[in-house]
Amino acid sequence: MKHRIVVLGAGYAGAYVAGSLARRLSPVDAEITVVNAEPDFVQRLRLHQLAAGQEIEAPELAEVFADTGVLLRLARVTAVHPERRAVALAAADSDSDTGTDGGELGYDTLVYALGSHAADRGVPGVAEHAFHVTSRPAALRLREHLDRLEERRGGGSVLVVGDGLTGIETATEIAESRPGLSVTLLARGELGAPLSDGARVHLRRACERLGVTVLEHTGVEAVEATRVLCADGTALACDATVWTAGFAVSSLAAAAGLEVDEDGRIVVDRTMRSRSHPEVYAVGDSAHATGDNGRPLPMSCASAGYTGMQATNAIVGCLTGREIANTKLEYLGNHISLGRRDGILQLVDDEARAKPKFLGGRKAARIKSAILGLSLWTTSHPTFGLPRRRHRLAAVPHPSTRTKTVHPAKTVA
Repeated sequence: MKHRIVVLGAGYAGAYVAGSLARRLSPVDAEITVVNAEPDFVQRLRLHQLAAGQEIEAPELAEVFADTGVLLRLARVTAVHPERRAVALAAADSDSDTGTDGGELGYDTLVYALGSHAADRGVPGVAEHAFHVTSRPAALRLREHLDRLEERRGGGSVLVVGDGLTGIETATEIAESRPGLSVTLLARGELGAPLSDGARVHLRRACERLGVTVLEHTGVEAVEATRVLCADGTALACDATVWTAGFAVSSLAAAAGLEVDEDGRIVVDRTMRSRSHPEVYAVGDSAHATGDNGRPLPMSCASAGYTGMQATNAIVGCLTGREIANTKLEYLGNHISLGRRDGILQLVDDEARAKPKFLGGRKAARIKSAILGLSLWTTSHPTFGLPRRRHRLAAVPHPSTRTKTVHPAKTVA
């Protein structure tokens, strides 16, 4: 029987791993299944653009994986059962007849790539009243709401809570694309605190140019339908609150008994293999992976790429008996878009501190756009460069031994 590889999630990390495994493993004795709740590939790093009113390409996963040998199952993951190597599924959309399904799916090797979602940080009212941009449906809901605000006489006001990369990009994108709306960005500390001095100046000037009001050192106590209550007792009226104050991962891994960190991310070794369950690999935002600088890799597209490459190398090595090459696990810096014609490229050192020099303006914006375009292209062409001869497995497990652990091959730098 074939070795069953199941990839949970088809975001940047999951789609990359599935495609890479299809390129490198022979379909004669390896079966790859991707489970995803949405039928399209979501460019999460461009969801703030979608919310602002721009059209963002969303390739259908059925077309992405067509003729690759990768099986696609549209479903939501409701539980992971590592003791019997199975995942429980539910229909992706109970109101849809597009072939979504539930049931249970068995695996021999599991790649956990379910990503992250908006974290309410325990603030009352966030779930009920705030918008976010961590999923395509959420971004479209915000977009429709902003459309209605623009149709009103006098426009409306948008309050973006959170001054991380997502908050900055969302506030500036909405301000540029919808100049009839007033946009305010709430920063818990100093705006752009992790950036270099020059980059912070550039960021402030961009906000001024786009008409974004910045309120620094402002904490949020609660979110209501038409206002935000701040820690200092003030109330800020708004027609839309956009919550970008951090991300969280699903509780599925912790509930399954996998070793996780305090945030619920799966603790992995250098090869992205779960420290508690060696048949499970975690990539992207779902993984607590230590970078080459000794620090945990942050949730980011760059981290998704590195962890995906390393997990692919490890799975191929373990299943075919080949040595496992170590992929670099590094975090080089941040790309921040400030609308469509401006941006910041900030590099960091080995201690994750901003380097003095930065790149700003149109060139930085073009570089980020090119990187995102390349990411989309590689995801949309998962088996580009497919070798004529793919690796056969060293041994295909007999059904009676499916619960046995496949020991890892030796790793090389």
